[in-house]
Amino acid sequence: MSRELLHTPEGVRDIYGKQSYDRSCVKHKIKDVMYRYGYENIITPTFEFFDVFAKEISKQSAKDLYKFFDNEGNTLVLRPDYTPAVARCIAKYHMDDDNPVRICYSGNIFINTHRLQGKLREHMHMGAELMCDGSMNADAEMIAMMIEAIKASGLSEFKVTIGSAKYYSGICAEAKINDKDAEKYRDLIASKNYFALEDELKKNNIDEKYIDILMHLPKISTIDGLDKAKDKISNKDSIDAIEYLKKLYGKLSLYGVENYVSFDLSMLSEYNYYTGVIFRAYTYGVGEAIAQGGRYDNLLHKFGKDAPAIGFMINLEYIMNAIANQNIEIVYAQKPEVVTYTDDTYEEVLKNVTAKRNQGYYIVLRHE
Repeated sequence: MSRELLHTPEGVRDIYGKQSYDRSCVKHKIKDVMYRYGYENIITPTFEFFDVFAKEISKQSAKDLYKFFDNEGNTLVLRPDYTPAVARCIAKYHMDDDNPVRICYSGNIFINTHRLQGKLREHMHMGAELMCDGSMNADAEMIAMMIEAIKASGLSEFKVTIGSAKYYSGICAEAKINDKDAEKYRDLIASKNYFALEDELKKNNIDEKYIDILMHLPKISTIDGLDKAKDKISNKDSIDAIEYLKKLYGKLSLYGVENYVSFDLSMLSEYNYYTGVIFRAYTYGVGEAIAQGGRYDNLLHKFGKDAPAIGFMINLEYIMNAIANQNIEIVYAQKPEVVTYTDDTYEEVLKNVTAKRNQGYYIVLRHE
């Protein structure tokens, strides 16, 4: 057998032994938080029709999908994101149900990226979606649950930054920027490519006032900062977005998670479906957001159901990296007991071990 077959393709890896056991333990603790909030598990296919995802991500990201064809010539993709798949499923099975639907999931997503050399192309994502509820209470529940889930993993030093897609769309409307250019500028802001952003804005003769606003979208940590940001704009959508964030902060204070929260009005996403509040969680020892989410009130309409929704995703790969880099000990619900035996005592020891296992004990049987 060729030795090359012993290795995995670039961007994927084997996870085994203690590392696998640690992941299972953390995954269980995160999922338990979601269950305690009343969310029910869902399993969607690993691959779907390309059209489920095509319009909801940027053109650049669409190039990073794993695409293939079925026998009928339909274009299929390995799941790059859970939210559109869950929205499709909920629209299918809850088409005429207007009651809130609480769903959680866990599984792998696949990104065939060529821009992030050395990064994984397969990630374990865990998340939750609250559909058919457009209230601020739903936004607060989702953010608070995400914070509690991250804390359950063992992490304690992290921050959740909150922004609003409406703040940006309001500025674009005020500046009379068309939808096509707004999408282009959003992608550049999301990728922090401000040099290219400035070139594009000047090339399209955008007013200097709005160039300054878009180039310096504020990162804010306090409510007072939100008030100062409001003074720079005059359109109703952006002002309403800031007032909404202030009230949302009050709701999060009721959950007791306000110390984990800050604001970032420059935060935008490469995903096109976000319509309102958006948020990401960061911690030290990891260069990417360990969790992210937001409101997407128009996504279900694509699948024939008009209903608001909000959700979040936790990247288990980044969570585990953060736990390792911060030297956090993973506390198991129950560590297995090691019981030894000899050839002479095997029968009696096995009998006792089997009885204890049947009572729920974790036991490793080992020859002396």
